[in-house]
Amino acid sequence: MAIEVLNETSYDFDIQRLISLGKHLYSELNIAPDAELAIVFVDNEAMSQLHQEWMGLEGPTDVMSFPMDELRPGTEEEPAQGLLGDIVISPEVATDHAQRGGHSVADEIALLVTHGLLHLLGYDHHDDDEKHQMFTTQNQLLEQFLGYTPPQLHNDGA
Repeated sequence: MAIEVLNETSYDFDIQRLISLGKHLYSELNIAPDAELAIVFVDNEAMSQLHQEWMGLEGPTDVMSFPMDELRPGTEEEPAQGLLGDIVISPEVATDHAQRGGHSVADEIALLVTHGLLHLLGYDHHDDDEKHQMFTTQNQLLEQFLGYTPPQLHNDGA
């Protein structure tokens, strides 16, 4: 599995759970095991800079995705191959969202990784049809992994 987890914060993460989630997502979305993905945890200052630079928006957000090879979901016969890209997460914002949503930070992180990976595969939520498809897929993937109805993404997810 070509998933790299980089933690540039003081937060502690269950790396094995992130790898298990990655295996689940790769399998369900027909992504080749050697497709490269980086999950990067940054502080709010770094996230604010990225948010301003890439989205033109002030302040930190929970998750941002930076696709590399602009992959799309694969099939069993032809899994998606190449460089997926980077998912950047602010654990500070994730912690706030988890507290407000009444669920664990670990489940919020799972939500953000799933959401970010879907963006790397071309999913988006600019219009109602795209949003419905993306969030339906996201919820199905998370429900399979978590074993319960997943938390909902807050409005600042990207």
